[in-house]
Amino acid sequence: MTSLWTVYLVRCRDGSLYTGITTDIDRRLAAHNAGTASRYTRTRLPVKLAHQEPAGTRSAALRREAAIKRMSRQSKLELVSGRRRSGRRPGSLL
Repeated sequence: MTSLWTVYLVRCRDGSLYTGITTDIDRRLAAHNAGTASRYTRTRLPVKLAHQEPAGTRSAALRREAAIKRMSRQSKLELVSGRRRSGRRPGSLL
């Protein structure tokens, strides 16, 4: 059985956004808030889930994560608020 991957953004206590991928969003959020998921979020606790989207494969999730990380902060905030759909072109597999 293959795992379904999710791309997510969390909002940190200081208002910054962190982007990552996982196969289990609840476990990953718990790890972030326990201070064991990433060095970046460890000093910015607590974090709250701001956005998530299914990505299918790990490869697709990594590509989408990279695309989101290249976005401007404003674009990420639009994605989180729902004003920006997904940033994907119609017919794109990313």
